[in-house]
Amino acid sequence: MEKQQLVYGLRPVIEAIESGRQIDRILMQNGLGGPLAGDLKGKIRDHGIPFQYVPVEKLNRLAPGNHQGAVALISSIAYQDFTTLVENLMQQEVNPLLLMLDHITDVRNMGAIARTAECAGFHAIIIPDRGSAALNTDAVKTSSGALLRIPVCREANFKTTLNLAKQYGIQIVAATEKGAVHYRQVDFRQPTLLILGNEEHGISNELLKMSDLRAKLPILGQVQSLNVGVAAGIFMYEALEQRL
Repeated sequence: MEKQQLVYGLRPVIEAIESGRQIDRILMQNGLGGPLAGDLKGKIRDHGIPFQYVPVEKLNRLAPGNHQGAVALISSIAYQDFTTLVENLMQQEVNPLLLMLDHITDVRNMGAIARTAECAGFHAIIIPDRGSAALNTDAVKTSSGALLRIPVCREANFKTTLNLAKQYGIQIVAATEKGAVHYRQVDFRQPTLLILGNEEHGISNELLKMSDLRAKLPILGQVQSLNVGVAAGIFMYEALEQRL
């Protein structure tokens, strides 16, 4: 972890929040109390910042100094609001092509997928606010800088996000081996949000149920699924090919 990615100490973390710094998440010591800690917790709640309680030993490793029980992990990128982004695309008469990553945990997969998305002309990437690979300098480097060029939306509730997408007339396509539709049968010329799932468990059942189409790649071997980064590339370049 690079030092410039961290802010530690109760007052500095509060000031980072108040200044509008983009924060990936805040780590707090188990049992953290006191007036200033209460102020920090209120700021976290008011700004909807992901946080977790951790043992003091973890904070000591990250910030060997007077961290006072709080460390903020500063984001390398600026997140955008999903609704604002989609409305701006609509106003500009852009046909939305969006990518939702359902808890991708490997930072190399995250970076590689972002790089392909930017190359294939996707307009935004949507990630969850927790349980996903951090978009840190390693992710930016793996993406060859694509994460600094393609808009990223960090959303607390994917079901709400998908419902909003449907209201804007965007079709929801789930890339899954459980699908019944061949990936080339998907009409990516329509406004589309493509969902890719976690490396181990795939797309969650609740998101699969909300999808309009479940599309699959043909697999002839005994291994029943592809690496998510490889699958992502095939789907995204099919979308690009159709739109060209």
